[in-house]
Amino acid sequence: MKTLQVITLGCSKNSVDTSHLLSQVQDLYTILPEDYDGRTDYLLLNTCGFIGDAKEESIEAVFNAVDRKNRGLVGKILVFGCLSQRYMDQLPGMIPEVDGWYGARQLAPLVKALGGKDADEFSYGRYMPENASYAYMKISEGCDRRCSYCAIPLIRGMHKSVPMEDLVREARALAARGVRELVLIAQDTTFYGLDLYKKRSLAELLRRLSAVDGIEWIRIHYSYPADFPEDVLYEMANNPKVCKYMDIPLQHVADSVLTAMRRNVDAAWTKALVQKMRSKVPGIVLRTTMMVGHPGESRKDFEFLLDFLREARFERLGAFKYSEEEGTWGAANLKDSIAPKTKERRLSALMEVQRGISFAYNMSRIGTVEKVLADSFSDGILVCRSQYESPEVDGEILVKYDPRMGLAPEQMPGHFFNARIVSADEYDLIADFESL
Repeated sequence: MKTLQVITLGCSKNSVDTSHLLSQVQDLYTILPEDYDGRTDYLLLNTCGFIGDAKEESIEAVFNAVDRKNRGLVGKILVFGCLSQRYMDQLPGMIPEVDGWYGARQLAPLVKALGGKDADEFSYGRYMPENASYAYMKISEGCDRRCSYCAIPLIRGMHKSVPMEDLVREARALAARGVRELVLIAQDTTFYGLDLYKKRSLAELLRRLSAVDGIEWIRIHYSYPADFPEDVLYEMANNPKVCKYMDIPLQHVADSVLTAMRRNVDAAWTKALVQKMRSKVPGIVLRTTMMVGHPGESRKDFEFLLDFLREARFERLGAFKYSEEEGTWGAANLKDSIAPKTKERRLSALMEVQRGISFAYNMSRIGTVEKVLADSFSDGILVCRSQYESPEVDGEILVKYDPRMGLAPEQMPGHFFNARIVSADEYDLIADFESL
């Protein structure tokens, strides 16, 4: 069989696309690991084109692939995803060594190019690694929002929900393969269902997925704050399978910046929503994303943001610097007025505040016993998470293997057990096995 390697860049939504793609050609090729650097017949690059740093990383990956091809290590290079979707008119002429360019929503032509006979643009089959304890589930594609800085609607198109019955079918297939946690993702998960069912239907989807045998945790990512559906909070508070964890990218809190961002909320709404989440779901862990250096962000606006972080005390937080993206509303209507050094300084100051908050939260958990899910095993240590840690973006709980666990260590990924937290740093926790 010929060999095929896929390198996936960018967010978890791209990872889902790769998984769907490979499910349709896995019988035709030997699938090589992503970090493989030897000879392969086909090298596919799933690219990101969201912000400047991501675009640079994707372009670098393409040139690395070309270098491998020139050294005789790659037969054909095929590039797909957000970067190629966004710059389809420019890239083929710039990098002629690439054998094929495909957009972010062009899985079917790519599958056909690889010899697949029954190409499906929105295949719900999944190619998963062995012993995968969790899986991302993309519940919709595209976005109807028009935030000033965001190119995603230009790349991915308008919002399109995946029907519930298809998602339930996918969940059953994943559970049959040992997946125990679903991480729901989309450009905006709270928008789910408006196009198909004429109402926000994320809470109903949670109930439907919770009924799938084998699925024990369901986690929600990428929830837009405006018009947040409160029935989701009810499910989170009362449904034991829904993790008490919410990823809600707020981006900022100063009114003038939120207006310039076209976020359709203000500071009062944002603060009230955070308070509502904490009151309606006791013990909830909130993850958010903040942007610094958006056009017009004054020093006062930034200090207001830092004060909000100290007040809200988000357990998890990521941050990035504004970059002007061609084709967006901001690029056409706003001047990128903040100096790069100022953006960098503000990003460092914000993350320094957050490090203290994260460390205090982790320290508060020492001595608690928590249900954890093992993701992997290496060198005598199980890498685990509780419902309060999302895979890949949050810290981990490290537990030394204990024979009392009842399974061989290599069999533990995908299994739950109780662990007592014994120490912590800013990101990770150390825990001991706690027998029942």
